[in-house]
Amino acid sequence: MHARKKTRQVHVGPVAIGGGAPVSIQSMTSTYTYEIDKTVAQIHALAQAGADIVRVAVPDPKDTEALHHILPQSPVPIVADVHFHFQRAMEAVEAGVHKIRLNPGNIQDRSQVDRVIRACRERGIPIRVGVNEGGIVERRDKDKRAAEKARLRSRMGHATHLLTDRDLGDPLVRLMIDKIEDYLRIFEENDFHDVVISAKSIDPRIVIDAYTAISERFDFPLHLGVTHAGPKETGCIRSVVALGTLLAGGIGDTVRISYASDPVLEVEDAREMLNCLGLRARIEPELIACPTCGRIEVDLMTLVRDVRQKLATIKVPIKVAVMGCVVNGPGEAEGADVAVFAGKGRGIIYVQGEQTRTVSEAQMLDALHEECLTLAAKVERGEATLSNSSVTIAPPDPLPRADGSLPLRVVGGS
Repeated sequence: MHARKKTRQVHVGPVAIGGGAPVSIQSMTSTYTYEIDKTVAQIHALAQAGADIVRVAVPDPKDTEALHHILPQSPVPIVADVHFHFQRAMEAVEAGVHKIRLNPGNIQDRSQVDRVIRACRERGIPIRVGVNEGGIVERRDKDKRAAEKARLRSRMGHATHLLTDRDLGDPLVRLMIDKIEDYLRIFEENDFHDVVISAKSIDPRIVIDAYTAISERFDFPLHLGVTHAGPKETGCIRSVVALGTLLAGGIGDTVRISYASDPVLEVEDAREMLNCLGLRARIEPELIACPTCGRIEVDLMTLVRDVRQKLATIKVPIKVAVMGCVVNGPGEAEGADVAVFAGKGRGIIYVQGEQTRTVSEAQMLDALHEECLTLAAKVERGEATLSNSSVTIAPPDPLPRADGSLPLRVVGGS
Protein backbone atom coordinates (compact mmCIF):
# COMPACT_ATOMS: atom_id res chain seq x y z
CA MET A 1 0.00 0.00 0.00
CA HIS A 2 1.28 3.43 -0.98
CA ALA A 3 0.42 6.57 0.95
CA ARG A 4 -2.65 8.23 -0.51
CA LYS A 5 -2.03 11.26 -2.65
CA LYS A 6 -3.50 14.30 -0.95
CA THR A 7 -5.80 16.09 -3.37
CA ARG A 8 -7.94 19.18 -3.08
CA GLN A 9 -11.04 18.69 -0.96
CA VAL A 10 -14.62 19.27 -2.01
CA HIS A 11 -17.79 18.69 -0.04
CA VAL A 12 -20.84 16.87 -1.33
CA GLY A 13 -23.25 17.94 1.35
CA PRO A 14 -21.58 16.78 4.59
CA VAL A 15 -19.38 14.21 2.80
CA ALA A 16 -15.80 15.32 2.13
CA ILE A 17 -14.01 14.03 -0.98
CA GLY A 18 -10.23 14.34 -1.22
CA GLY A 19 -7.92 16.24 1.06
CA GLY A 20 -7.21 13.17 3.16
CA ALA A 21 -10.88 12.35 3.80
CA PRO A 22 -11.80 8.64 3.87
CA VAL A 23 -12.52 7.11 0.46
CA SER A 24 -16.28 7.38 -0.02
CA ILE A 25 -18.63 4.95 -1.76
CA GLN A 26 -21.10 5.98 -4.42
CA SER A 27 -23.80 4.25 -6.41
CA MET A 28 -26.64 5.22 -8.72
CA THR A 29 -30.34 4.47 -8.62
CA SER A 30 -31.80 2.31 -11.36
CA THR A 31 -35.32 3.68 -10.92
CA TYR A 32 -36.98 6.39 -12.97
CA THR A 33 -36.29 9.43 -10.80
CA TYR A 34 -39.77 10.83 -11.33
CA GLU A 35 -41.14 7.71 -9.56
CA ILE A 36 -40.48 9.35 -6.23
CA ASP A 37 -41.41 6.56 -3.82
CA LYS A 38 -39.40 3.92 -5.69
CA THR A 39 -36.39 6.21 -5.96
CA VAL A 40 -36.47 7.16 -2.29
CA ALA A 41 -36.79 3.48 -1.32
CA GLN A 42 -33.73 2.58 -3.39
CA ILE A 43 -31.71 5.50 -2.00
CA HIS A 44 -32.45 4.23 1.52
CA ALA A 45 -31.45 0.67 0.52
CA LEU A 46 -28.16 1.94 -0.90
CA ALA A 47 -27.47 4.04 2.18
CA GLN A 48 -28.24 1.07 4.43
CA ALA A 49 -25.74 -1.01 2.43
CA GLY A 50 -23.04 1.61 3.01
CA ALA A 51 -23.32 4.18 0.21
CA ASP A 52 -22.14 7.64 1.25
CA ILE A 53 -23.44 9.39 -1.89
CA VAL A 54 -26.14 8.41 -4.41
CA ARG A 55 -26.55 9.65 -7.98
CA VAL A 56 -29.87 9.94 -9.82
CA ALA A 57 -30.56 10.47 -13.52
CA VAL A 58 -32.42 13.65 -14.50
CA PRO A 59 -33.00 13.49 -18.27
CA ASP A 60 -36.44 15.16 -18.15
CA PRO A 61 -38.09 18.08 -16.35
CA LYS A 62 -40.27 15.68 -14.37
CA ASP A 63 -37.08 14.18 -12.91
CA THR A 64 -35.69 17.49 -11.68
CA GLU A 65 -39.12 18.37 -10.34
CA ALA A 66 -39.07 15.12 -8.36
CA LEU A 67 -35.83 16.24 -6.67
CA HIS A 68 -37.86 18.71 -4.59
CA HIS A 69 -39.58 15.70 -2.99
CA ILE A 70 -36.63 13.28 -2.98
CA LEU A 71 -33.97 15.46 -1.37
CA PRO A 72 -35.81 16.03 1.94
CA GLN A 73 -36.27 12.26 2.29
CA SER A 74 -32.71 11.19 1.44
CA PRO A 75 -30.33 10.11 4.22
CA VAL A 76 -27.29 10.78 1.99
CA PRO A 77 -26.22 13.55 -0.44
CA ILE A 78 -27.67 13.32 -3.94
CA VAL A 79 -25.86 13.89 -7.24
CA ALA A 80 -27.82 14.91 -10.34
CA ASP A 81 -26.61 13.18 -13.51
CA VAL A 82 -26.83 15.67 -16.38
CA HIS A 83 -25.78 14.99 -19.95
CA PHE A 84 -27.16 17.05 -22.82
CA HIS A 85 -29.55 19.60 -21.33
CA PHE A 86 -28.12 22.46 -19.34
CA GLN A 87 -31.66 23.27 -18.18
CA ARG A 88 -31.69 20.03 -16.16
CA ALA A 89 -28.51 21.16 -14.41
CA MET A 90 -30.00 24.56 -13.58
CA GLU A 91 -33.21 22.93 -12.31
CA ALA A 92 -31.24 20.48 -10.19
CA VAL A 93 -29.21 23.30 -8.66
CA GLU A 94 -32.40 25.19 -7.90
CA ALA A 95 -33.84 22.07 -6.23
CA GLY A 96 -30.85 21.97 -3.87
CA VAL A 97 -28.95 18.97 -5.20
CA HIS A 98 -25.56 18.37 -3.57
CA LYS A 99 -23.45 17.77 -6.69
CA ILE A 100 -23.73 17.82 -10.48
CA ARG A 101 -22.29 15.28 -12.90
CA LEU A 102 -21.68 17.27 -16.06
CA ASN A 103 -19.77 16.73 -19.29
CA PRO A 104 -19.10 20.17 -20.82
CA GLY A 105 -18.49 18.52 -24.18
CA ASN A 106 -22.10 17.39 -24.40
CA ILE A 107 -23.42 20.97 -24.21
CA GLN A 108 -22.65 22.85 -27.41
CA ASP A 109 -23.33 26.39 -26.17
CA ARG A 110 -20.39 27.53 -24.01
CA SER A 111 -22.49 30.29 -22.43
CA GLN A 112 -24.85 27.63 -21.08
CA VAL A 113 -21.95 25.75 -19.51
CA ASP A 114 -20.78 29.00 -17.92
CA ARG A 115 -24.24 29.57 -16.45
CA VAL A 116 -24.23 26.14 -14.81
CA ILE A 117 -20.75 26.69 -13.39
CA ARG A 118 -21.70 30.11 -11.98
CA ALA A 119 -24.85 28.70 -10.40
CA CYS A 120 -22.86 25.92 -8.73
CA ARG A 121 -20.16 28.33 -7.58
CA GLU A 122 -22.73 30.61 -5.94
CA ARG A 123 -24.23 27.67 -4.00
CA GLY A 124 -21.04 25.77 -3.21
CA ILE A 125 -22.05 22.75 -5.32
CA PRO A 126 -19.16 20.67 -6.74
CA ILE A 127 -19.18 19.33 -10.29
CA ARG A 128 -17.80 16.03 -11.51
CA VAL A 129 -16.41 16.13 -15.01
CA GLY A 130 -15.37 12.98 -16.73
CA VAL A 131 -14.45 11.19 -19.89
CA ASN A 132 -15.79 7.76 -20.76
CA GLU A 133 -14.37 5.53 -23.46
CA GLY A 134 -17.80 5.14 -25.03
CA GLY A 135 -18.49 8.86 -25.42
CA ILE A 136 -15.11 10.51 -25.68
CA VAL A 137 -15.07 11.05 -29.45
CA GLU A 138 -16.51 14.35 -30.72
CA ARG A 139 -20.07 13.95 -32.03
CA ARG A 140 -21.00 17.31 -33.56
CA ASP A 141 -17.90 18.62 -35.37
CA LYS A 142 -17.37 16.20 -38.28
CA ASP A 143 -13.76 17.14 -38.95
CA LYS A 144 -12.80 16.92 -35.30
CA ARG A 145 -14.64 13.61 -34.99
CA ALA A 146 -12.76 12.17 -37.97
CA ALA A 147 -9.42 13.29 -36.53
CA GLU A 148 -10.15 11.80 -33.10
CA LYS A 149 -11.36 8.51 -34.58
CA ALA A 150 -8.15 8.34 -36.62
CA ARG A 151 -6.13 8.80 -33.42
CA LEU A 152 -7.95 5.93 -31.78
CA ARG A 153 -7.54 3.65 -34.80
CA SER A 154 -3.80 3.82 -34.14
CA ARG A 155 -4.50 1.83 -30.98
CA MET A 156 -4.69 -1.35 -33.07
CA GLY A 157 -2.13 -3.75 -31.69
CA HIS A 158 -1.04 -1.27 -29.01
CA ALA A 159 -0.19 -2.91 -25.67
CA THR A 160 -1.11 -0.85 -22.63
CA HIS A 161 1.35 -0.45 -19.80
CA LEU A 162 1.65 1.59 -16.65
CA LEU A 163 2.45 5.17 -17.41
CA THR A 164 5.17 7.56 -16.41
CA ASP A 165 4.88 11.31 -16.54
CA ARG A 166 6.79 11.31 -19.82
CA ASP A 167 4.90 8.54 -21.57
CA LEU A 168 1.14 8.61 -22.13
CA GLY A 169 1.15 5.22 -23.81
CA ASP A 170 -2.21 4.33 -25.31
CA PRO A 171 -3.73 6.93 -27.69
CA LEU A 172 -7.06 6.60 -25.84
CA VAL A 173 -5.37 7.72 -22.63
CA ARG A 174 -3.79 10.66 -24.46
CA LEU A 175 -7.20 11.67 -25.82
CA MET A 176 -8.71 11.39 -22.33
CA ILE A 177 -6.05 13.70 -20.93
CA ASP A 178 -6.55 16.21 -23.75
CA LYS A 179 -10.30 16.30 -23.17
CA ILE A 180 -9.91 16.74 -19.41
CA GLU A 181 -7.45 19.59 -19.96
CA ASP A 182 -9.96 21.28 -22.29
CA TYR A 183 -12.74 20.93 -19.69
CA LEU A 184 -10.58 22.17 -16.83
CA ARG A 185 -9.72 25.33 -18.76
CA ILE A 186 -13.41 26.17 -18.82
CA PHE A 187 -13.61 25.85 -15.04
CA GLU A 188 -10.44 27.85 -14.53
CA GLU A 189 -11.81 30.67 -16.66
CA ASN A 190 -14.88 30.68 -14.40
CA ASP A 191 -12.75 30.65 -11.24
CA PHE A 192 -14.39 27.37 -10.22
CA HIS A 193 -12.29 24.83 -8.34
CA ASP A 194 -14.72 22.39 -6.71
CA VAL A 195 -14.13 19.82 -9.44
CA VAL A 196 -13.94 16.03 -9.25
CA ILE A 197 -12.43 14.13 -12.21
CA SER A 198 -13.24 10.70 -13.63
CA ALA A 199 -11.87 8.78 -16.63
CA LYS A 200 -13.62 5.47 -17.21
CA SER A 201 -13.10 2.60 -19.63
CA ILE A 202 -14.30 -0.96 -19.93
CA ASP A 203 -10.64 -2.05 -20.00
CA PRO A 204 -9.08 -2.20 -16.51
CA ARG A 205 -5.64 -1.50 -17.99
CA ILE A 206 -6.84 1.73 -19.58
CA VAL A 207 -8.50 2.72 -16.29
CA ILE A 208 -5.25 2.16 -14.39
CA ASP A 209 -3.19 4.04 -16.98
CA ALA A 210 -5.61 6.96 -17.30
CA TYR A 211 -6.04 7.60 -13.58
CA THR A 212 -2.31 7.21 -13.01
CA ALA A 213 -1.62 9.89 -15.62
CA ILE A 214 -4.35 12.16 -14.26
CA SER A 215 -3.06 11.80 -10.71
CA GLU A 216 0.41 12.85 -11.87
CA ARG A 217 -0.89 15.96 -13.63
CA PHE A 218 -3.71 17.32 -11.47
CA ASP A 219 -4.52 17.68 -7.80
CA PHE A 220 -8.29 17.46 -8.14
CA PRO A 221 -10.00 14.60 -6.27
CA LEU A 222 -10.59 11.50 -8.39
CA HIS A 223 -13.81 9.53 -8.80
CA LEU A 224 -12.77 5.95 -9.67
CA GLY A 225 -14.87 3.66 -11.81
CA VAL A 226 -14.96 1.10 -14.62
CA THR A 227 -17.68 1.72 -17.19
CA HIS A 228 -19.82 -1.01 -18.77
CA ALA A 229 -18.35 -3.54 -16.34
CA GLY A 230 -21.10 -6.08 -17.03
CA PRO A 231 -22.97 -8.39 -14.64
CA LYS A 232 -21.76 -8.79 -11.09
CA GLU A 233 -20.26 -12.22 -11.77
CA THR A 234 -17.63 -10.82 -14.13
CA GLY A 235 -17.94 -7.11 -13.41
CA CYS A 236 -16.66 -7.54 -9.88
CA ILE A 237 -13.37 -8.92 -11.20
CA ARG A 238 -13.03 -6.24 -13.87
CA SER A 239 -13.77 -3.49 -11.33
CA VAL A 240 -11.68 -4.66 -8.40
CA VAL A 241 -8.64 -5.34 -10.61
CA ALA A 242 -8.62 -1.71 -11.73
CA LEU A 243 -9.89 0.11 -8.66
CA GLY A 244 -8.02 -2.04 -6.16
CA THR A 245 -4.76 -1.47 -8.05
CA LEU A 246 -5.26 2.29 -8.06
CA LEU A 247 -6.32 2.49 -4.42
CA ALA A 248 -3.39 0.35 -3.32
CA GLY A 249 -1.19 2.81 -5.20
CA GLY A 250 -2.61 5.74 -3.25
CA ILE A 251 -4.86 6.99 -6.07
CA GLY A 252 -8.57 7.69 -5.66
CA ASP A 253 -10.89 9.61 -3.37
CA THR A 254 -14.34 8.19 -4.09
CA VAL A 255 -15.42 4.99 -5.89
CA ARG A 256 -18.38 3.65 -7.77
CA ILE A 257 -18.48 0.02 -8.86
CA SER A 258 -20.95 -0.41 -11.74
CA TYR A 259 -22.93 -3.57 -12.43
CA ALA A 260 -25.78 -4.48 -14.73
CA SER A 261 -27.52 -5.67 -11.58
CA ASP A 262 -29.00 -4.51 -8.28
CA PRO A 263 -26.99 -1.40 -7.30
CA VAL A 264 -26.95 -2.57 -3.68
CA LEU A 265 -24.46 -5.21 -4.82
CA GLU A 266 -22.21 -2.42 -6.11
CA VAL A 267 -22.11 -0.85 -2.66
CA GLU A 268 -21.51 -4.15 -0.85
CA ASP A 269 -18.55 -5.01 -3.08
CA ALA A 270 -17.07 -1.51 -2.93
CA ARG A 271 -17.30 -1.62 0.86
CA GLU A 272 -15.57 -5.01 1.02
CA MET A 273 -12.82 -3.81 -1.32
CA LEU A 274 -12.13 -0.79 0.90
CA ASN A 275 -12.24 -3.00 4.00
CA CYS A 276 -9.69 -5.39 2.52
CA LEU A 277 -7.36 -2.50 1.67
CA GLY A 278 -7.69 -0.99 5.13
CA LEU A 279 -9.24 2.17 3.67
CA ARG A 280 -12.53 1.80 5.49
CA ALA A 281 -13.26 0.57 9.01
CA ARG A 282 -15.17 -2.69 8.95
CA ILE A 283 -18.54 -2.43 10.69
CA GLU A 284 -19.86 -5.93 10.03
CA PRO A 285 -18.52 -9.47 10.56
CA GLU A 286 -15.71 -10.73 8.36
CA LEU A 287 -16.27 -14.28 7.14
CA ILE A 288 -13.39 -16.49 5.99
CA ALA A 289 -13.61 -20.09 4.85
CA CYS A 290 -11.20 -22.74 3.67
CA PRO A 291 -11.07 -23.83 0.04
CA THR A 292 -12.84 -27.09 -0.64
CA CYS A 293 -10.74 -30.24 -0.98
CA GLY A 294 -10.97 -34.00 -0.68
CA ARG A 295 -10.68 -33.90 3.13
CA ILE A 296 -14.02 -32.14 3.63
CA GLU A 297 -16.66 -34.31 5.26
CA VAL A 298 -19.54 -31.81 5.49
CA ASP A 299 -21.48 -29.68 3.00
CA LEU A 300 -19.13 -26.74 3.47
CA MET A 301 -20.47 -24.53 0.69
CA THR A 302 -24.01 -24.66 2.06
CA LEU A 303 -22.71 -24.07 5.58
CA VAL A 304 -20.72 -20.99 4.50
CA ARG A 305 -23.69 -19.57 2.62
CA ASP A 306 -25.99 -20.08 5.62
CA VAL A 307 -23.46 -18.61 8.06
CA ARG A 308 -23.13 -15.51 5.87
CA GLN A 309 -26.87 -15.02 5.97
CA LYS A 310 -26.97 -15.43 9.75
CA LEU A 311 -24.15 -12.91 10.25
CA ALA A 312 -26.03 -10.22 8.32
CA THR A 313 -27.89 -9.14 11.47
CA ILE A 314 -24.69 -8.56 13.50
CA LYS A 315 -23.20 -5.05 13.48
CA VAL A 316 -19.89 -5.81 15.20
CA PRO A 317 -16.77 -6.59 13.07
CA ILE A 318 -16.03 -10.00 14.56
CA LYS A 319 -13.93 -12.35 12.42
CA VAL A 320 -15.60 -15.69 11.80
CA ALA A 321 -13.89 -18.76 10.29
CA VAL A 322 -15.66 -21.77 8.82
CA MET A 323 -13.22 -24.62 8.16
CA GLY A 324 -14.04 -27.94 6.58
CA CYS A 325 -11.58 -30.15 8.48
CA VAL A 326 -9.38 -30.29 11.57
CA VAL A 327 -6.16 -30.66 9.56
CA ASN A 328 -5.44 -27.14 8.32
CA GLY A 329 -8.37 -25.40 9.94
CA PRO A 330 -6.71 -24.34 13.21
CA GLY A 331 -3.74 -22.72 11.47
CA GLU A 332 -5.78 -21.05 8.75
CA ALA A 333 -8.34 -19.74 11.27
CA GLU A 334 -5.83 -18.17 13.64
CA GLY A 335 -6.88 -14.61 14.34
CA ALA A 336 -10.59 -15.46 14.10
CA ASP A 337 -12.84 -14.48 16.98
CA VAL A 338 -15.20 -17.40 16.36
CA ALA A 339 -14.29 -20.53 14.40
CA VAL A 340 -15.77 -23.92 13.59
CA PHE A 341 -13.77 -26.94 12.41
CA ALA A 342 -16.00 -29.52 10.79
CA GLY A 343 -15.46 -33.25 10.76
CA LYS A 344 -17.57 -36.28 9.94
CA GLY A 345 -21.03 -35.40 11.21
CA ARG A 346 -19.90 -32.88 13.79
CA GLY A 347 -17.91 -29.73 14.43
CA ILE A 348 -15.70 -28.14 17.08
CA ILE A 349 -16.31 -24.46 17.91
CA TYR A 350 -13.70 -22.07 19.26
CA VAL A 351 -14.23 -18.57 20.65
CA GLN A 352 -11.11 -16.39 20.73
CA GLY A 353 -8.82 -19.40 20.95
CA GLU A 354 -10.81 -21.37 23.53
CA GLN A 355 -12.67 -24.53 22.58
CA THR A 356 -16.28 -24.03 23.70
CA ARG A 357 -18.24 -27.00 22.43
CA THR A 358 -18.52 -29.92 20.05
CA VAL A 359 -21.83 -30.20 18.23
CA SER A 360 -23.45 -32.37 15.60
CA GLU A 361 -23.51 -31.26 11.97
CA ALA A 362 -27.22 -30.47 12.32
CA GLN A 363 -26.47 -28.14 15.27
CA MET A 364 -23.39 -26.49 13.78
CA LEU A 365 -25.05 -23.48 12.14
CA ASP A 366 -27.18 -22.48 15.11
CA ALA A 367 -24.40 -23.12 17.63
CA LEU A 368 -21.93 -21.00 15.65
CA HIS A 369 -24.50 -18.24 15.32
CA GLU A 370 -25.19 -18.30 19.06
CA GLU A 371 -21.49 -17.95 19.84
CA CYS A 372 -21.20 -15.04 17.41
CA LEU A 373 -24.21 -13.27 18.93
CA THR A 374 -22.87 -13.80 22.45
CA LEU A 375 -19.42 -12.46 21.64
CA ALA A 376 -20.82 -9.49 19.69
CA ALA A 377 -23.03 -8.56 22.64
CA LYS A 378 -20.05 -8.73 25.02
CA VAL A 379 -18.03 -6.47 22.72
CA GLU A 380 -20.87 -3.96 22.60
CA ARG A 381 -21.10 -3.99 26.40
CA GLY A 382 -17.35 -3.54 26.74
CA GLU A 383 -16.90 -6.98 28.33
CA ALA A 384 -14.72 -8.30 25.49
CA THR A 385 -12.47 -6.94 22.76
CA LEU A 386 -11.91 -8.16 19.22
CA SER A 387 -8.93 -10.36 18.50
CA ASN A 388 -7.24 -8.08 15.93
CA SER A 389 -5.62 -11.22 14.49
CA SER A 390 -3.89 -12.09 17.78
CA VAL A 391 -5.75 -15.33 18.52
CA THR A 392 -3.76 -18.57 18.51
CA ILE A 393 -5.76 -21.78 18.08
CA ALA A 394 -4.39 -25.11 19.27
CA PRO A 395 -5.44 -28.08 17.11
CA PRO A 396 -8.42 -29.90 18.65
CA ASP A 397 -8.36 -33.55 19.53
CA PRO A 398 -9.08 -35.66 16.45
CA LEU A 399 -12.74 -36.36 15.79
CA PRO A 400 -13.58 -40.07 15.71
CA ARG A 401 -14.26 -41.77 12.42
CA ALA A 402 -17.69 -43.18 11.70
CA ASP A 403 -16.50 -46.59 13.03
CA GLY A 404 -15.39 -45.02 16.32
CA SER A 405 -11.64 -45.21 15.65
CA LEU A 406 -9.41 -42.14 16.00
CA PRO A 407 -7.43 -40.87 13.01
CA LEU A 408 -3.83 -39.80 13.45
CA ARG A 409 -3.47 -36.13 14.40
CA VAL A 410 -2.11 -34.13 11.49
CA VAL A 411 -0.39 -30.83 12.18
CA GLY A 412 0.47 -28.36 9.42
CA GLY A 413 -0.03 -29.11 5.75
CA SER A 414 -1.55 -26.95 3.09
